[in-house]
Amino acid sequence: MALKVEHEIHKRRFGRNMGVALVLVSFIFVVFGLTVVKVTSGDFQPQKPEVQQ
Repeated sequence: MALKVEHEIHKRRFGRNMGVALVLVSFIFVVFGLTVVKVTSGDFQPQKPEVQQ
């Protein structure tokens, strides 16, 4: 038996927070995955400084 009864609004807020957390984590995985693919594919070439004479 719980000492304090949880209100219904806390249950809805928890569900919303979990949804936001899942969206954030999936966005981080997408950005990380795209970064790994771009760096390992060889397309990433640092720009060489151009010297003007």
